[in-house]
Amino acid sequence: MSIAETPIAAIRESHRATGDGVHLVARHYRKGVRLDTHMHREAQLVYAAKGTMQVTTPKGRWLVPPDRAVWVPARLEHSIDVLADIEMRTLYFDLAWLAREQRSASLDAEFVVRVSRLLQEAILALFDGRHNPDRTGLLIRLAMLELHHAEDSATFIPLPHEPRCRRAADIVLGDPTRSHEIEALARQVGTSARTLSRLFSSETQLSFKSWCQRARIAAAIERLVDGGQCLGQAARRRSRLCQRAGIFARVPAGHRQDADAVFGNKIRPIRP
Repeated sequence: MSIAETPIAAIRESHRATGDGVHLVARHYRKGVRLDTHMHREAQLVYAAKGTMQVTTPKGRWLVPPDRAVWVPARLEHSIDVLADIEMRTLYFDLAWLAREQRSASLDAEFVVRVSRLLQEAILALFDGRHNPDRTGLLIRLAMLELHHAEDSATFIPLPHEPRCRRAADIVLGDPTRSHEIEALARQVGTSARTLSRLFSSETQLSFKSWCQRARIAAAIERLVDGGQCLGQAARRRSRLCQRAGIFARVPAGHRQDADAVFGNKIRPIRP
């Protein structure tokens, strides 16, 4: 889907505007809701105070538990799958506001940040019902400052764009727990194993084996969440899986930052 074809979703339902170009939206989404590919005119900081989501952009796919928040630049196409009931808290930023604030160049791309205690409290305080303009302005600027402490996301799966490589990736993602042999995949997509191996390396900055390991671990985390395991247990399990595989120390160069977001005419809210 090209960006010209992606619907621009308006900020709908109940929200609070600060009066200087920032909008605050609190929403609830139930497990299983799919937020179809869309974009917004505004940039967004999206945080789920509770629940887990999967975010997909043209660059790749992430699992985003409550210890992460996501930044989505304006007019970036993205979709979200809700894996566990979510209490979403989103800050929308008009481009004029970002221009006045002399935003960092890092905000031009999507990314995921680990939510520090400070960032968490700043976001939640914006939705506590107190509407003091000076306090709100300070909390928003504090949250923006915390965005510059972005960390690599251990659940990032880079998605290839070359057609044969993407078909192979989709086959693996369709059944990530299966042991996929590159020779068999290569025959399915009409190329050689050597070429497919080279394509995975150049398109994702990962070897085919490492990419498949990453897909399997992401699937395992999703099953833990789907099975109702508490997020603390899932996080500890994720850490053990990553250490055992030895593959998530760093996200490949060029794929460090990513993310997603929310709300629009493609979304069927359960309640405001």
